[in-house]
Amino acid sequence: MVNGMQTELATSEREDGAAEPIQPPVQRGFVAEWAVTILVLLFASTSLAWSYVIPTGSMEDTLLIGDHIIVDKLAYAPAGAVSKYLLPYEEPKHGDIIAFRFPDDISQMFVKRVIGIPGDRLRLVRSQVYRNGAALNEPYVIHKSPFPDPYRDNFPSVSLSQNFNSSARQLALLREVLERHVVNGEVLVPPNRYFAMGDNRDNSLDSRYWGFVPRENIMGRPVFIYWSYNAPTDELMPSSARDFGHHLLDVGLHFFSRTRWDRTLHTVRGVPDGQ
Repeated sequence: MVNGMQTELATSEREDGAAEPIQPPVQRGFVAEWAVTILVLLFASTSLAWSYVIPTGSMEDTLLIGDHIIVDKLAYAPAGAVSKYLLPYEEPKHGDIIAFRFPDDISQMFVKRVIGIPGDRLRLVRSQVYRNGAALNEPYVIHKSPFPDPYRDNFPSVSLSQNFNSSARQLALLREVLERHVVNGEVLVPPNRYFAMGDNRDNSLDSRYWGFVPRENIMGRPVFIYWSYNAPTDELMPSSARDFGHHLLDVGLHFFSRTRWDRTLHTVRGVPDGQ
């Protein structure tokens, strides 16, 4: 009986009684089409670009809390023997906005602006950045705190004896900078290292508090904002499934009213700083 059913499924009868094989359908099914599409998108998202949501205000007003950005992972990728002629690989330069793995905890991603590249001499005097002896013109910088801070605003002129709200690892990284890379009151950026700072200079956990960004930690360059949702950090970065559910519900209820439509598809570009 089973053999008979298999024969019936595999063939059909022509009018003259001869068996004719059934031709398989030419088009792939709906599920197969979407499976291929999803695999392609997953490959692209992991190999070419990835999305990231800005969780803090350290890059205000260039990037806001709730900006969902696309990061180009190929921008600073190492060039191969052939690919260097096909793709626009480059090294991070002054004024670039970069996405990188946090040196204190590489499971975290940070987004900051490149202020110093290898060989630069840097110092801050009353919040003004000097590079290689010249004051920088930084039109993207904002200052939101009316109160001065001797360490934050005059880096690296004070010692580690201050009471820092930092982890032991951050203090170790910073100690290396202050003890090994300060010459005549200036930070000398070593090879394959970068000095990065937030545009919101009074509220940014950046190289002033944990040192340099290793070149290998730099993952890419933000290119555009595909969605911006006005919500606080704790909603954007839920710590549990329950919090995530609350966030989804909030988005469902307030998608139109909290979406910053004027920032949708807004391009993110580095701004060369002037001296």
